[in-house]
Amino acid sequence: MVRLTLDLIARNSNLKSRKEETISQCLKKITHINFSDKNIDAIEDLSLCKNLSVLYLYDNCISQITNLNYATNLTHLYLQNNCISCIENLRSLKKLEKLYLGGNYIAVIEGLEGLGELRELHVENQRLPLGEKLLFDPRTLHSLAKSLSILNISNNNIDDIRDLEILENLNQLIAVDNQLLHVKDLEFLLNKLMKLWKIDLNGNPVCLKPKYRDRLILVSKSL
Repeated sequence: MVRLTLDLIARNSNLKSRKEETISQCLKKITHINFSDKNIDAIEDLSLCKNLSVLYLYDNCISQITNLNYATNLTHLYLQNNCISCIENLRSLKKLEKLYLGGNYIAVIEGLEGLGELRELHVENQRLPLGEKLLFDPRTLHSLAKSLSILNISNNNIDDIRDLEILENLNQLIAVDNQLLHVKDLEFLLNKLMKLWKIDLNGNPVCLKPKYRDRLILVSKSL
């Protein structure tokens, strides 16, 4: 396995430094880092990459989100298809706008308090134990109430999404291949989400209910 270190970044970033510049000065200039599908299993201290805004680490073997505290200019973080079981150590990323965590082992959406700029959250296809479903920490939902506009929770065995009513600026909800059954629960939600213009419920039992689409479109003022 491979640890993501400053030395590894420097060696793989084709840094074009002027003669008088040190490696650390060059690292400070980096805005994008792509180490997807590189057998990365741990993130080491990246504090020298002060201008890092986009970090691609999908398709690796990372089990813990660590050492991103100082990447305070990060706006996009791609961590899908790793081995992460807990959302943690992200609260200092105040500029984060898009977070991709699909295809991990996360059971609870939590630890996102204070991320007031987060607009997109992708947590589809969590590899959960048989019979378990993805849950939402009310504190995290409350903190994302004003900012979140796109949420992907597909294929997570979810049977109730009424808690999402607090996400007042949500405009796209992708909830494919879950266990949503009751039209009334969805009508309740759509009555609250006044800005929602797209909802994808394909592969849910509710889709077999007669005229479920008509009922949802009627109750929503924005779909």
